[in-house]
Parts: sequence; C-alpha cells; structure tokens
Amino acid sequence: MVINASLAGAISEAQQSRRFDAILGSRNGIEGVLAGAFFDLTRLTSDRLARLRVTPSAALGTSRHRPTDDEIVQLLDQLHTLDIRAFVPIGGNDTAETALRLGAAAANRGQELRVIAVPKTIDNDLPETDHCPGYGSIARYTALAVRDAAFDTRAMSQIYPVKIVEVMGRNAGWLTASGSLAFDDSLPRPILCLPERPVSGFDELAELVTVAVERDGYAVLVIPETMRWSDGTPVGGATPEWVDAFGHAYYRGVGSTLARELSRRIGNQARYDKPGTIARMAMASASSVDLAEAEQVGREAVRCAIAGETGVMVTIQRASDQPYNACYGTAPLERIASVERRLPDDMIDPSGHDVTPRFRAWALPLLGDPLPEYEVLV
Repeated sequence: MVINASLAGAISEAQQSRRFDAILGSRNGIEGVLAGAFFDLTRLTSDRLARLRVTPSAALGTSRHRPTDDEIVQLLDQLHTLDIRAFVPIGGNDTAETALRLGAAAANRGQELRVIAVPKTIDNDLPETDHCPGYGSIARYTALAVRDAAFDTRAMSQIYPVKIVEVMGRNAGWLTASGSLAFDDSLPRPILCLPERPVSGFDELAELVTVAVERDGYAVLVIPETMRWSDGTPVGGATPEWVDAFGHAYYRGVGSTLARELSRRIGNQARYDKPGTIARMAMASASSVDLAEAEQVGREAVRCAIAGETGVMVTIQRASDQPYNACYGTAPLERIASVERRLPDDMIDPSGHDVTPRFRAWALPLLGDPLPEYEVLV
C-alpha cells in the first residue's frame, strides 16, 4: 500500500535535483515501456505528490510480465529512442530479475542506462535488506485483523470455536508471523502455520487445534495462502488455478478447505476469513514508519542514479530496534534477483507454531504508531 510513496519520493527528488529534462512514468511497468505508454510526471505539483503519497495500490498500474530476451532488446531500443538514461523500477523479486537483465544487456551493448531498483513487496522476502517497504503496513493490518478475529471468536466460542485467517505472503512466513504481533498476555496465542515449519497433514493440525480449544475454549489459526504440508503437497490441491510468467503458482484458497476438514475432524465448527488483496491497499492501516521509509527509498534511488550507480537495489539497514533507527544503502541486483529470504530460525519458536521475542523486537517498530489497546472482561 506504500508503493506510491516511493513513486512520489522519486519524482520529488528528481524534480529537486534539476538534473533531468523530463520525468516519465510507464503504464503497467515494463509493459508500458514496451508499448510506449508513458505519462509525463515532470511538473507534478507538490499538492498532487502529497496526495499520491497516501493513495492506495499502484497509481501507474502493475505488471506480471516477464520480458523475453527479444523484448529486453526492444526495451533498450525504446529507452534509447527517448534518451532515457536512468530507469527506476519499483517492486519485488520479479522486478529485481527484470532490472538485472535490463542493466546487464545495456552494459553489454554499451548503452548508457543507470538501473536502480526500489524494493516494495508485502512478502518481505527480498535479501540484502533489513525489510521491504510495504511489509510494515500490511503487517500492521494483519496484526489488528487477527486480534479482532480472536476477540470475535472468543465471544462466539460456543457457536464456532475455531477461526482461520488466511493471509498473503507467498513462501515466506513474515506475514503469517505478523498475525501474532497484537497479542499480549490477556489472549491465548494464535497458531501460526509458518511455511518454514509446515505440519505433516490434517491429523497433526487437528491435534494442535483440539489442544488449543480444550485449553482456551477457542483457537485462532493464521495460515498462508500458499500453505503446504511437510511433504510439499499444497493444501489447496495439487493443481494450481494458474501460473504466472515468472513461474509462481496460485492455488485454490486453503482457508475453506481447512475450515471444512477441521470441522469434520474435531467436531467443532470452524470458520475462515480471507482479507485477500484488501490487506495490501487498506490505507487506514498504513504504518507511518513504512510510509516514510517507502518515500525515502524512492529518493535514494534517484540520488544513486545521479551519482552514477547502476545494477543495484536500494536497501534499508537497521541501526537499532529501540529506539528504532535505520539508514540506507545499496546491494548488487545479482545478489537479490530470484532469491527468496525466508523467516530465520532465531525468529521461530521451538514449537514451530509461534515466534520468538526476537521477531517481536524486530517487527514491532515497523508497525508505526502504537496499536490500540483492548479490554478483556472474561
């Protein structure tokens, strides 16, 4: 939800530098460059930039297109024709891969093109950076949503004592883990189905839920939409609904499958909630820290381009947890493209279904303003 803050930061920094004759934005990322679909952002006013900064989703559109080798050549030709010498893509792993290929091809043919990638992914799975813009905001949303689901399930435990919350996050557990961040000692901990510690199957999961219901009266599970059993089998079925150009498979939602099967196995009603893509565009839950850092990485990318850097991604480097402090750097794209950073062992509780204090210390500052406090009566 903070991708436009990075865009606004990059535009503002480019304007203030007075080093660019024009600032262009492409419609739907790399596809817009191929199609010649550009928007002139050169004279965007400060008022419009301020509104852009807090606008949800991607103001210029997005893309899942993986360019072919021939299209990489076409991209370079298009950029050369327009005399574009700095290219600042905003995105995650797939964007980093395309940026790496484009920068390498430009260097091979001697074309001046400074490629500086800006990280943005709610999955938080890019290496070489402490965290990714976008994660803090969706983590805040998820933390609040899961806690609210716990209060609702607590109240309705005589009717449906099991609640499943299905979240995004691909193959890394960062977002699943964030579902625990709003829980204090007044509430039982949720069961986190982390991709890094998959359960063996329905029997093991049903046992975990049964124990929680018998102990606490209800159970809340946080599950990733890509949930797999320990043998690698997707919970939502072996056949994906579709596979994108980068090879990412998308399966039928697992929440409904688990709710139905757990209800049958444990003899208690289970329900599920799936915030889905609304979680990544809910600006009411945007983290103030995330917005500020997203804007800053956009600015840093332009500064790097002006300084002559290329083939790198802007990174966030943490200096301290309390008080939270971070600075900015860069890392080569070849160390980032197509590399997936998963939740490390020291952030996963020995049970495999919760997080350690280390994760909380790392994650809580990214959520921004303090979370609202609730009261527990019974």
